[in-house]
Amino acid sequence: MSAPNVDAVKAYLLDLQDRICHALEQLDGEQTFVEDAWERPQGGGGRTRVISDGAVFEKGGVNFSHVHGDSLPASATAHRPELAGRSFIAMGVSLVMHPKNPYVPTSHANVRFFYAEKEGAEPVWWFGGGFDLTPYYGNPDDCRHWHQTAKQACDPFGEEVYPRFKQWCDDYFYLKHRDEPRGVGGLFFDDLNELGFEQSFAFMRSVGDAYVPAYAPIVERRKDMAFGERQRDFQLHRRGRYVEFNLVFDRGTLFGLQSGGRTESILMSLPPEVRWSYDWHPEAGSEEAQLYDIYLKPQNWLEDA
Repeated sequence: MSAPNVDAVKAYLLDLQDRICHALEQLDGEQTFVEDAWERPQGGGGRTRVISDGAVFEKGGVNFSHVHGDSLPASATAHRPELAGRSFIAMGVSLVMHPKNPYVPTSHANVRFFYAEKEGAEPVWWFGGGFDLTPYYGNPDDCRHWHQTAKQACDPFGEEVYPRFKQWCDDYFYLKHRDEPRGVGGLFFDDLNELGFEQSFAFMRSVGDAYVPAYAPIVERRKDMAFGERQRDFQLHRRGRYVEFNLVFDRGTLFGLQSGGRTESILMSLPPEVRWSYDWHPEAGSEEAQLYDIYLKPQNWLEDA
C-alpha cells in the first residue's frame, strides 16, 4: 500500500477551493468571495471565503483548513480510541451555499483528509466527504440530476459504491429529534482507506470535482423563478432545521470546535436569516407540504433515469 502524500492532497484541496469559488461567482454574477486567511495558534490555519448579498446567493462560504497538533480532541477519539496519543493532520474543503430564491436548494459539500501518527506505530489515515442537497421546494428533475451526477462520480470505483454512500448520506443527514431527513441526500463517506492511498485519493477528487456539475445546472434553472413572502417564510422556517443539524449532529462542527478551530470559519455554514415557529406544520395539500410528503422520504431518485 502506497504511503500517503500529504502535500499532494493539500495542493488539490487549495485548487478545488479556487475552482469552486470561481464557478459560484460566475453563477451569482454580482458578488465575489471575500477571503479571510487565518492561523491556528495550536498549529495550522486556513482560508475562509465568504460571499454575501449576491444576486443569487444570500450567503455562502467555501472554507479550506489545514490544522495539526500533538493530540486529538474528544470527538475524534471517542469512537477511535486507537488514536489517543497520536499527533494529527486534518485538512479539507467544506462549503455551504444559501441561495436567496427559495426555489433554489441549499447545497453542502465537503472533502477531507486525516492523518495521525506516533512513534513505533503505523500511521492511521483516511479520506471522507460527500455532498448533499437541501431543497425548500422539491423538483424531481433536480433530484435526479443531483443523484445522477453523484453516481457518475462513483461509477469508476465500482457499481456498489454509489448505493453504499448514498445510503450512508441518507442515514447521516437525519435529524433524529425531528424524525426527518435534512434534504434529498447525495453522498457521504468517511474512514476511506481500503482502496489504498492512490485510489482513495482519486475517489475523493472525483467527489470534489462533481459538486459544481451537480449544483450549477439546478441553480441556473431555478434562480429566476418568481417567489413571494409565503415562499420566503417557508425557506426561513426550513433553514432552522439546517441550523439544528449543524449544531447538534455534524461531526465537522464538533471536531472543529473541540480542536480549537476558528469559530467564525466553523460556523460560516449557518444561514444569515432563520425562523423558528412553535409547533409549525404546513397546510395539508400545499406546495410546502409536498416537501414533507414526497421529498423528505429517502428514495431511489434514479429509478426512472
